[in-house]
Amino acid sequence: MGRVSRRAFAAAALSAVTMMTAAAAAPGRPMSGPSGAAGGRGAAAGEMRGVWLATVANRDWPSRPGLSAAEQRAELIAHLDAAVRNRLNTVIFQVRPTADALWPSPYEPWSSCLTGTQGVDPGWDPLGTAVTEAHARGLELHAWFNPYRVAAHADPSRLAATHPARENPGWVVPYGGKLYYNPGLLEVRAFVEDAMLDAVRRYPVDAVHFDDYFYPYPVAGETFDDDTAYDTHGGAFPDRAAWRRDNIDRLVRETAARIKETRPDTRFGISPFGVWRNAGTDPLGSDTRAGVQTYDDLHADTRRWVRENWIDYICPQLYWLAQPLDQQVPANYSVLVPWWSEVVRGTDVQLYIGEALYKAGDPAQPAAWQDPAELSRHLTLAASYPQARGHVFFAAREVAADPAGAMARVVADHYGQPTPSPVRRAEESKADR
Repeated sequence: MGRVSRRAFAAAALSAVTMMTAAAAAPGRPMSGPSGAAGGRGAAAGEMRGVWLATVANRDWPSRPGLSAAEQRAELIAHLDAAVRNRLNTVIFQVRPTADALWPSPYEPWSSCLTGTQGVDPGWDPLGTAVTEAHARGLELHAWFNPYRVAAHADPSRLAATHPARENPGWVVPYGGKLYYNPGLLEVRAFVEDAMLDAVRRYPVDAVHFDDYFYPYPVAGETFDDDTAYDTHGGAFPDRAAWRRDNIDRLVRETAARIKETRPDTRFGISPFGVWRNAGTDPLGSDTRAGVQTYDDLHADTRRWVRENWIDYICPQLYWLAQPLDQQVPANYSVLVPWWSEVVRGTDVQLYIGEALYKAGDPAQPAAWQDPAELSRHLTLAASYPQARGHVFFAAREVAADPAGAMARVVADHYGQPTPSPVRRAEESKADR
């Protein structure tokens, strides 16, 4: 891959913001991308306009556990309608938040986010309904799985009696007050792949989606105890970190292959934490000083997955402000968009940008996030990089309520017209040929 200096990346990004901010300043004015058409190049290219719909701890849906099936369904439909209303084309629906399921899985219990009690049948099929209703509205439905998180607490007795983590306690590692499956065990990897692929077999999901959790984020003063697994399986590796990265690499490669075997038209995308490595650690890294590096801390070699074409899309979570170079600590949107654009250059992997809609208007965030136009400026900056093929917003609750007006500003400035989703646009192009 040809290298362009990080300083040049940042200069180009900041230049784009300077030139385009005036156009973005007029509320309600559709932006023109490189094609010159209202709504930007995405209307011609089939850009990603996505939203994450999180279910863990009832973050976005259902609004609380224990609602009736009819109430849950109505709330789910309302989120899909909000996506359409905001001219989005993809919903990324979290269907396996804590080693449990939002469909009738033979592998894992029903999720507690539905009834309040893990393992209790909610009386309907949320994933099946979501796929049907999303497709009826012209939306893609990506099934979002968390491979290794078991519980947001450290008490196995609180899991459903038939939970695989209780039946196989040797699979589980307590860490940081939570429970995780051990990625270093071959039987764990096979099981979580089987559990996730069950949904792909059952439903015509448009994509399988992982977020940023692989090995857990570091907790000061604690050690992830995988000594036995490392002693058993790690002998061929120079150190434990290399062995752990190989475990995650195998999960990614095997999942990709099994998706293609099961449902060839279903894509595979991953949304990692936005910093692979800092340049101070690795000259191939980004000009950042992030406290977490996915390669080193989560043992997720996200750059390799792109360069090796193991996945269909990458959606790094770039939840920082676009700032001048002297204000970029710990990381900078205007540095990371061009860095990721270079990573995907020359590959078959699509780049979508994860956007921090949840920060807009939050009084706990820096002053720039109080400006409803901040997020729109991010899309303006990204539009100058043709490798950036769209955006995904975190999360559905903020898309629906839009307390700061930031989503409305994005729609007014960038989404002048609806656009087909990436897959549906590709299907239309094939039909035209």
